[in-house]
Amino acid sequence: MRSTVTGNAGSYRFTLLAGAAAFAVAMPGAALAQDQGPELEAPESSNQIIVTASKREQTLQETPIAVSVTSGEVIELAQIRDVLDLQTVTPSLRVSQLQTSSASTFIIRGFGNGDNNFGVEPSVGVFIDGVFRSRSAGALSDLNNIQRIEVLNGPQSTLFGKNASAGVISIITKEPQFEFGGSVEASYGNFNNVFLRGDITGPITDNIAFSLDATYQNRDGTAEIVNLGVDQNDRNRWSTRGQLLIEPSADFRIRAIADYSRIDEVCCQVGTVVAGPTAPALNLLGGQVQTFDTFFDRTANLNIVPENTVDNYGGSIQMDYTAGALSFTSITAYRELQNFFRSDIDYTAADIANEQRDQGVKTFTQEFRVASDFDGPINFLVGGFYFDETITQESRIENGDQIRDFFEILAGGNPADVLAGNPSVFNGVEAGLGLPQESIFLTPLLTSENFRMENEALSIFGTVDFEPVDGLVLTAGFNYTDDKKRFALSQQSFDPMANINFVDAVIVGQIAQATATPPANVGPAEIAAFQAANPAAFAAIAGAATDPSINTLLGLQPFQFQPPFLAIPNAVEDGRTNDDEFTYLLRAAYSVSPEVNVYASYATGFKASSINLSRDSRPLGTDFTAGPRGSTILAPSSPIRDAGLAVPNLVSGTRFAAPEKAEVYEIGIKGQWPGIGFNLAVFDQTIQDFQSFAFTGTGFALRNAGEQSVKGFEFDTTIQPTDGLILTFAVTHLDPLFDSFEGSVVGDLSGQRPGGIPAWAISTSATYTHEWDSGSRLITRLDYNHESNTDINNGLPTFNAALGNTQIFRREVNLVNGAVTLALNNGLEFGLWGRNLLDDEYLLTVFDGVAQAGTVSGYPNQPRTYGGLVRFRF
Repeated sequence: MRSTVTGNAGSYRFTLLAGAAAFAVAMPGAALAQDQGPELEAPESSNQIIVTASKREQTLQETPIAVSVTSGEVIELAQIRDVLDLQTVTPSLRVSQLQTSSASTFIIRGFGNGDNNFGVEPSVGVFIDGVFRSRSAGALSDLNNIQRIEVLNGPQSTLFGKNASAGVISIITKEPQFEFGGSVEASYGNFNNVFLRGDITGPITDNIAFSLDATYQNRDGTAEIVNLGVDQNDRNRWSTRGQLLIEPSADFRIRAIADYSRIDEVCCQVGTVVAGPTAPALNLLGGQVQTFDTFFDRTANLNIVPENTVDNYGGSIQMDYTAGALSFTSITAYRELQNFFRSDIDYTAADIANEQRDQGVKTFTQEFRVASDFDGPINFLVGGFYFDETITQESRIENGDQIRDFFEILAGGNPADVLAGNPSVFNGVEAGLGLPQESIFLTPLLTSENFRMENEALSIFGTVDFEPVDGLVLTAGFNYTDDKKRFALSQQSFDPMANINFVDAVIVGQIAQATATPPANVGPAEIAAFQAANPAAFAAIAGAATDPSINTLLGLQPFQFQPPFLAIPNAVEDGRTNDDEFTYLLRAAYSVSPEVNVYASYATGFKASSINLSRDSRPLGTDFTAGPRGSTILAPSSPIRDAGLAVPNLVSGTRFAAPEKAEVYEIGIKGQWPGIGFNLAVFDQTIQDFQSFAFTGTGFALRNAGEQSVKGFEFDTTIQPTDGLILTFAVTHLDPLFDSFEGSVVGDLSGQRPGGIPAWAISTSATYTHEWDSGSRLITRLDYNHESNTDINNGLPTFNAALGNTQIFRREVNLVNGAVTLALNNGLEFGLWGRNLLDDEYLLTVFDGVAQAGTVSGYPNQPRTYGGLVRFRF
C-alpha cells in the first residue's frame, strides 16, 4: 500500500479495517489498568486510571482536561518502543523524525516546532517524572518501566510554563517498590532486531526501596547505502536508570532518579522524489541520483556513512511532604545532552558537501509547589519554577572533492573539460577578480560556525478551585513567566567568491579606473567623494553594475549561497531577548451525575522568543536593508550600514522569532458506566505569532506566522461488551487555518489551510484476554491508525517557486499493528508482535534538494517490522 500523490487533486482513501474500526484505541480510557502487580494485568474500566495532568492525582473522568493516557501495559503489549511510536495510539499527537536520530518534532492539534535547531524551543513540552526535557533529543530513549504516558492537548502554560503553548507529553515511570520483583525480556525480529530490557525493584531497608532498569536495542538498517554497502536507518541504543525511594515517615518521601542513555546510529534515509535539472551533472560525477520509482526500495547512494550520536544523562530529586491538609513538592533536576552528527547533505554518491554539528545542552531546573486538600469549598495549588540552560554548538560544511566540478558544470562549463580537469568557468572568474587560481570551492571548509545561547526563566503559577455547590467546581489559574536569553554567533565563510559582492566589485573597479586609484584604496570615503563630485557618472556605473546584461558576473550569484554572516552581538545588535507574560485559565466543571462530568474552559498560553542558531541567522530588516543584488554600497541608510558593520552579500532576515501567544476555548464531556466510557472535547484554538521554521534549500528561515488557528474535536470511547474483550475507538478532527501569514518562505499563505495537518486522525484497537482456570492468559491485540490524505506542506521554496505552488505532495497513513501474548501463571510470557503489518508506504515529509534547484528529496516511513519475545516476571 503506497500513499504518495502530487497535485491538489490527489486521491482520497479512507480505508478502515473491518472489525477494528467499529470501536477501537488504547486511548485515554483504553489504557490497561494501572495495577503494579508482577504480571500483565487484564484490562479494566477506565475510571480506575489515575492521572496528574493538573499536578494533582485525579481519575481520568474527574480531570477537566483533554488528556489521552497510554498505560505501561499497552506500551509493552503493542511494542511501543519510543515516543515516535506513541502517535499510533494517540490521534491528536504527531511525531516526526527527519534529518538525524535527534531531529524530532512533537505536534499536538497541528501545532509544534523545534526540530533541527536547538535555538527553537518546542511548543509541546515533554516531561519525564516531572522534569522538563528542553529539547526533543533528550526524550528519545527507549521506553522502559513506564507506568503511563499522558498527552495533554492544547495550551498548558498555566501549570507547565513557557514551553507548553501547544500541549504536554508527560511520561511517568514506575516507582521503586517495597516488595521484591522485576522482569526480564528478550525480543528478536526482522532486520535482526535484538531488543533486551529488564528491571528489578525491592527494599533496602524498611523505609528505603530501589529499582534498576535498562534497555538495549540493536537492529540492522531498514535501508541500505548501496554504493558503500552499509545499512542505514539502523537502531543502536541503550539506556539505564536507577531510583531510590526513601520514606522516613508516613508524611515525607524522597524519590531520587539518575539515568543515562546513548544513541549511535546511521540515520536517516533520504530518497529522491523529483530528480531536477541538476541530476545529470551529479550523475556525470558518479552521483547515482535515483528516481521515485525506486524510492520505497529503501536504497540510497552517499559518499560518506552518516554519524549520529546522542548522549543524554542527568538526575532529579523529588521531595514530597504532607502536613495536614497541605502537601509540599520540590523537584530539583540537572541534565546534560550531547548531540553530534555528520551527514552527506547532497544525498548522492558524488562528493559534493558534508555537514557536521556538535551540540551541547546543560539544563538546571527547580520546581516547588504547595497544594491544599481542605474539606471546605476552596482549594489551591501555587508554585514556582526556575530554569537555567546553556547551549553550545560548533558546526561546519565541508567541501567535497567534486563540489567545484559540480558547480562548474551548472555554471555552463563544458562537462568534458571539467571531467578532464581543464580550466573552465571559475578559472576565468578567478582571473577577472584577482583571486588565486583553483581557489573557488576548493577550500577544505565552506563555512564554520560557533553558537552559544544562555536562557534563564522564572515562573510563578497557581490555581484556585471553588466549589460553591456540590459537584460544581470553578477554577481560576495563572502563570507569570519572565524569560531572558543571551546568544552569540560567529561565522566564517571560506569560499573566496562568496566574500565578494559582484555589484560592489564592479563599482569599486570602475571608480578605481576613473580616478587612477588602486582598487584596494577605494573605500567608503572615496566612494562617497566620487559620488558627490560625479553624480551622473556614479549613477551610470551603478546602473551598469546592477544590469545582468552588462555585469555578467551577476549570473554567478546563485553560487554565492554561503556568504559571510554578521557576527552577533555587535554594536547594533545586543544578542538579547527579554520576554515576560501573564497567562491564565478559567474553567467550570460540573458532575452531572456520578457517571457524567462536563466542563468548559478558556486558557491562554505562551512560548518565549526562539533564536535562529543557524548560519541563516540574519539581521532584522529594521537594522539592515541590502541594496540591489545584495550591494552594500547601494544600500539605503540603516544602523548596521551606517556603523560600517555590513559584510559582503549581507541580507536581512531573522535572528529570532517573537513569542507565541496561544488561546483556546474548549468544552468537554466525560462519561463512565459499567462496560462503556467516552470522552469528548470540542475546541477552538489560536496561536498568534506561531514560530515557523522552514528549510529553504540552502538554509533555514525562522519566521512568525501572524496567526494560525484550528477548530475541531477529539472523541474516544472504550467498550467492554463481554468479559475479556475491550474495544476502543478514538478520532480527532482538525480544521486548521493560516488566518495571517504574509511572510512565509513560499509567499502569502493567509487564508490557506496549513500543510501537514490531516483533517481526520483515527486510532482503534481491539484487545481480547482469554483466561484459563489455571490463571494463564492469552492476550490478543489488534490496532489501526489512520490519517486522512493531506498536503504534506504548503509548497517548497525552491521547487514550487517556478510552479506557483501548483504541485504539492500528499500523504495518507494506514497502519495496522498486532500482538499476541501468552502469559503463563508461573511468570513466563511468550509473544508475537508486528507493526505496519500491511507494509503501508508513505512520505513522512519532503524538502528542496540541497543546492539542487528543482530537485525534491523526501523521507520514507518505516517498513513492516515483526518479531517474537520471551518475558519473565518475578
